Amino acid sequence: MNFYTVSLFGHRILDSPKEAEERLFAFLRELFSAPEYGCLEFLVGRNGDFDLLAASVVKRLIRAFGGERATLVLVLPYPTAEWRKNESELLNYYDEVEIFEESAKRFYKDAIGARNRKMIDRSNLVVCWLRNEHGGTFQAIRYAKMQGRKIRNLAGESGA
Repeated sequence: MNFYTVSLFGHRILDSPKEAEERLFAFLRELFSAPEYGCLEFLVGRNGDFDLLAASVVKRLIRAFGGERATLVLVLPYPTAEWRKNESELLNYYDEVEIFEESAKRFYKDAIGARNRKMIDRSNLVVCWLRNEHGGTFQAIRYAKMQGRKIRNLAGESGA
């Protein structure tokens, strides 16, 4: 089955979570409503505010639109302590959990960046909440630009 794959990236700490949630919900609702995208695959991490918010928004939309067209995939850079402690809960919440082998072999500080690059390589679209010109989200979006990926920065939009 072919998927239209969307990676979601954002800051570990959100300065305006309500605004981020509203914009993300509105944008992703458009994707869910557009039949030309076919089956949607959403790739998310679990490294901070935006990742948790993105997973929650995707879950709400899957419930609203039905789960036949969409999959929520948690992508871990390595088997984290949270994964080892809460594996069954995470498997119940996410449709799939993946650990990229390449990033799992790296030093833990570089593993998240390697995981992010693999997510981007697999994606048709990268949706982000980027307000800072430093950090992991900035690095991921810079890589996505170099790879020619379509990017939608919801933090850069005026109005919801």
